[in-house]
Amino acid sequence: KSRDTYRGQAMRASTSRGIFGSTTSAMEESWSRVAMLVVFNLIKNRERVIANERIAQRLTEEEIIAHLQGIDGLIAGLEPLNRRVIESAPQLKAIARVGIGVANVDFDAARDHGVKVSSTPEGPVIAVSELTVAALLALARNLISANSALHARQWKKSIGTGLSNTRVLFVGYGRIGRRTATLLRAFGAHIAVYDPFLTPEALREGEEWVADLKTGLAHTEVVTMHAAGNDCLIGPEEFAAIENPVILLNSARGELVDENALVQALQSGKVRAAWFDAFWKEPYTGPLCDFEQVLLTPHTATYTAQCRLDMEMAAVENLLRDLGLQ
Repeated sequence: KSRDTYRGQAMRASTSRGIFGSTTSAMEESWSRVAMLVVFNLIKNRERVIANERIAQRLTEEEIIAHLQGIDGLIAGLEPLNRRVIESAPQLKAIARVGIGVANVDFDAARDHGVKVSSTPEGPVIAVSELTVAALLALARNLISANSALHARQWKKSIGTGLSNTRVLFVGYGRIGRRTATLLRAFGAHIAVYDPFLTPEALREGEEWVADLKTGLAHTEVVTMHAAGNDCLIGPEEFAAIENPVILLNSARGELVDENALVQALQSGKVRAAWFDAFWKEPYTGPLCDFEQVLLTPHTATYTAQCRLDMEMAAVENLLRDLGLQ
């Protein structure tokens, strides 16, 4: 059925169960629960819904095991979907991840038990790239310190840096990286790319290929992380290679950067400012909270009404397909 049909079903079903609040924003924020409700309304004739309460944090292993009992399909966030979880849900046939990353899913276990796994790689692209550029502008132009000072009734001015002719090194260059680069090119930034899974021919005209990460870090002004996976790519040796203070942006995975090495780089000035939207452990309460030059957001790069709707609708469609209902 069409997207409008699914949304209409969601509105009617969710209203009867009291999911939506009274405002449009509340309706959009609750859409993930609506997506679940629509799917299981179609699958189970509304006899079994995985969850219709709002959950502020990701589910624990025990919680997701309890929720999966008797369930055919799961619209998944970042909850742990390891072998123990999958084996505890013998009826499970499909997992539809809302978002790009699927590192929380044990693919071997899913394959062994005949569980199909999907994701929504296109949905987050615009929202994440927009927020990455917004964070860079905020840090480069000292907006955070200027705002804090003025709220304290202090009239302080400082010289920032613009994006024109600024060299931005992309570590990973998939969908989000390319979209972010497109936005930054409009500001006149110079784009350099390190991605061992690509070849120089994959780059666009005017973009610089970087074969060695340490070499790329030595002469850059901004580093933005867009790599997949959880392998640490920037640790003590990589920070040591930086010759001029950089701004570090990470909307991908906290594990891509060594946290202790980052703290030392902030203390030494090798990293003059940073933005992190993904962390080693969430909710995050670690040492980055002590640095005023670090902008921290609680994993909300995809949190626009348009992005959430697009991702969750795509997840619903993927799940219906994998369950043979389309």
